[in-house]
Amino acid sequence: MTKEEKHELVLALTEQMKEYGNFYITDTANLTVAKVNDIRRKCFESDITMQVAKNTLIKKAMEATGGDFSPIYDVLKGSSTILFTKSATAPAKLIKQLRKAGEKPILKAAYIDSAVFIGDNQLDTLINLKSKEQLIGEIIGLLQSPAKNVVSALQSGGNKLAGIVKTLQERG
Repeated sequence: MTKEEKHELVLALTEQMKEYGNFYITDTANLTVAKVNDIRRKCFESDITMQVAKNTLIKKAMEATGGDFSPIYDVLKGSSTILFTKSATAPAKLIKQLRKAGEKPILKAAYIDSAVFIGDNQLDTLINLKSKEQLIGEIIGLLQSPAKNVVSALQSGGNKLAGIVKTLQERG
């Protein structure tokens, strides 16, 4: 790979890190070509972009984005594959599904909305993460419930009051 090609790859990785905001770094070393192609196909089906790159180029791309990726630098050893996605949980679910058939890919690290997860033991945590939209929906639901209770009480109270006034009018 020429110096120019490496520079272009670093620029492409940097753009993908900025565009997607979420990425996973996995170990896919020693897998057969057929297995890697199977992983690529499943990534494509799940809207995940898969990129194999040298660790030094991945590190340069991280540095170029300007974020704090220092905890991830230690896991950049051996063979590394990056999975880019808009969904924070899709790659974790895919890795879990692929692991039913074999021991790889192994999760080295994940970067989700500026949070860093290191190690394969974080896989279940990542699967259970809620998206930003889900969290906002829950907060709105919690905020709306007291207001709905007040409105409901006022409406039912108003109906009772109207019923009492009507009864008094009919008697009078």
